Amino acid sequence: MAHLSIHKDGLLKRVRRIAGQVQAIERSLESDADCEKVLHLVAATRGAMNGLLDEIVEAHAREHVAHPDLTASQRKKGVDALIGAIRRYSK
Repeated sequence: MAHLSIHKDGLLKRVRRIAGQVQAIERSLESDADCEKVLHLVAATRGAMNGLLDEIVEAHAREHVAHPDLTASQRKKGVDALIGAIRRYSK
């Protein structure tokens, strides 16, 4: 998606940070860290994933739903894709 390419560097930084957070969770579990530490790491990772999702959802909505040059058919397709992603996320 071209509109994501504009923000690709920032998105990739977020993804790499999330990957590091997941690795920290793995290391904590391997080293038998206390559950409080693991809970904090998981919560932080979830927050980072939510932030990434928010950014991509916003970009999708602006480009594929709200863009003034879209036809009604294109908007419907964009809304359907957005609803599908939100439903998958909320399960």
